[in-house]
Amino acid sequence: MPNIKSAIKRVKTTESAHNQNIAQKSEMRTAVKRAMTAKENNSENVETLVSNAVKHVDKASKKNLIHGNKAARMKSKLMAK
Repeated sequence: MPNIKSAIKRVKTTESAHNQNIAQKSEMRTAVKRAMTAKENNSENVETLVSNAVKHVDKASKKNLIHGNKAARMKSKLMAK
């Protein structure tokens, strides 16, 4: 643990940002997985799940949690199925 006050604060803020990033990435992956499984099972609420997944992918891309090209690939894969 650092001794300097600003370094201590930096460690705390970095840790909290890291936790938020992981939570958002996990939420995005879950939304994509739900949409994919719903498409495979021909569920009735596919459209809402896909739009929710696309929303999460866009949000993650906007915050630079994933690369823009990866976001485009994921969205394309969702729409193609």
